[in-house]
Amino acid sequence: MRLSITVNAPLADVWALHSNIDAWADWNPDIDRAELDAPLAPGARFRWLTHGLDITSTVYQVVPGKRIVWGGPVQGIEGVHVWTFHEQDGVVAVRTDESWSGAPVDAAPDDMRHALDHSLRQWLRHLKDHAERRQQ
Repeated sequence: MRLSITVNAPLADVWALHSNIDAWADWNPDIDRAELDAPLAPGARFRWLTHGLDITSTVYQVVPGKRIVWGGPVQGIEGVHVWTFHEQDGVVAVRTDESWSGAPVDAAPDDMRHALDHSLRQWLRHLKDHAERRQQ
């Protein structure tokens, strides 16, 4: 699933907000906690609790200010999440691409697609709202 949003804030601020995994719960009410176990780089892992799911994700790629990719399994679902950031004329386009696979997805694809769509839309909205409020 691919979604995007524009954020009226400097790229450095949007990136800093999004890449500070330990602080996700401060601005995203759908995340109860998040903790990165090492500096943000490929191979680092983080545990986070969202929607009752205790998830351990591994960072696959980091291009500072441009792209972050992570993934991992949770309850039979293998997820890969790609975030990209692009600034033009003082506006940041944030795009998220996430894919889920596994038996739970195969068993209820429409329900899973709806849950993923809702989760990503909320995440983007929280990111936008918090980054733009910081500019005021």
